[in-house]
Amino acid sequence: MDLRATGLWFYPDGLTSDECVAFARRVESLGYSALWLPEAGGRDPFVLAARLLDHTSRLVVATGVANVYARDAMAMKAAQHTLAEQSGGRFLLGIGISHRLLVEDVRGHVYGRPVSAMKAYLDRFEAASFGATPPPERPPVVLAALGPRMLELARDRADGAHPYMVTPEHTRGARAILGPDRLLCTEQKVVLEPDRARALAIARGSAAISMGLTLPNYRNSLIRQGFDESDFDASLPGGVSERVVEAVVAMGDAAALRARVDAHASAGATHVCVHPLHPEGSSVPHWPTIEALAPRG
Repeated sequence: MDLRATGLWFYPDGLTSDECVAFARRVESLGYSALWLPEAGGRDPFVLAARLLDHTSRLVVATGVANVYARDAMAMKAAQHTLAEQSGGRFLLGIGISHRLLVEDVRGHVYGRPVSAMKAYLDRFEAASFGATPPPERPPVVLAALGPRMLELARDRADGAHPYMVTPEHTRGARAILGPDRLLCTEQKVVLEPDRARALAIARGSAAISMGLTLPNYRNSLIRQGFDESDFDASLPGGVSERVVEAVVAMGDAAALRARVDAHASAGATHVCVHPLHPEGSSVPHWPTIEALAPRG
């Protein structure tokens, strides 16, 4: 599984199934190494991954991330191994503990302490059997990890980490914790818009930002990264300061967006997952951005 090239992180719920296939094929043709699919209440990412893997030949399909409260460890392992075997090793499982709101209010489960809950889940995952024909190689697992304890768990019990809504400085710190050999697949939101005021408005209007920054896990992560409570205030446009938006969203022309991707790579990211924000808030691909950031060479 070669993840050296840039990947693409995308919500597919605005597309039909056939449009998803056409989208994945075009992403593959542009040279992206992986397509990352979230689990956020829409399509089942494993069902969609099966179809996309069946209609592509090189593209890695990854979950960014599958919710551990949505399926037990044996079901998660069965899905992972099935997709890895069917695709010849092109499936990357990313798992995470999600957020209390999405686990308790939306799914009706009891949300545990994040690191303890993930440790217990990994115990069950490792112990789970898989009775079908196995993939030729052990398929990898990365954890949604933001804080130091979850990053340590990703180092010790998984193949690496998939941080979301972080800065290059966070990437540097994550690499120091993970060590040199673990995968570090960092998500980076981007807005292709040279006008700063318009770019800020697009970023603030994005559901990925407005929802994300109200969730305590991301807010606490950003405070650990050097922001403070004054950056999260209802009196601010969108409830968040400009410096937070600029820290988690790369804005500007293609060169500026590439510079942020390169900053993550220089800080130690194995793989950067570009997450384009559509200028009109639409959940369809913004091809000018996707084409502008297609891997070079």
